[in-house]
Amino acid sequence: MQKRILGLDPGLARLGFGAILCQENQANQASPNLTQVSPIDFGIIQTTSSQELGDRLCTIYEDLHALINQIKPNLVAAEKLFFYRMGNTILVAQARGVLLLVLAQHKLPLVEYTPAQIKQALTGYGNAEKHEVQAAVARELNLPEIPRPDDAADALAVALTAWCDRSL
Repeated sequence: MQKRILGLDPGLARLGFGAILCQENQANQASPNLTQVSPIDFGIIQTTSSQELGDRLCTIYEDLHALINQIKPNLVAAEKLFFYRMGNTILVAQARGVLLLVLAQHKLPLVEYTPAQIKQALTGYGNAEKHEVQAAVARELNLPEIPRPDDAADALAVALTAWCDRSL
């Protein structure tokens, strides 16, 4: 059985995405099923501050539709909105609203994880440093180096967290 998980790291200037393929291999009856995970694609949807806000949100809307049509995920996972600077949080919330709209239009289920949950799932430690999480992403996906830019690595981390979440 295959499952495609699209991880998203919401942002207005850079919305990170990372898609993984989870392949369950049927083992013999004496041993449990084995699951392999591999990257499909990762990158960012980028907007610039020189664009009008509406144009930036339209870019996210259109690019997310195209991405979903290309990846065809079964599940989408996103990092929960984290409040750190009110002005930035409002902009990220607006981009997140577009993300929720696009997912609803595609009838895709969404799971969300806090930064601490993502760190715990990938490193076993909820207060892990960013580079530790990124190294875990590269290791889990057998990548020769940490994915760049950081937003793409973060999105892959979210997707891997959903893969690790056995309740799904």
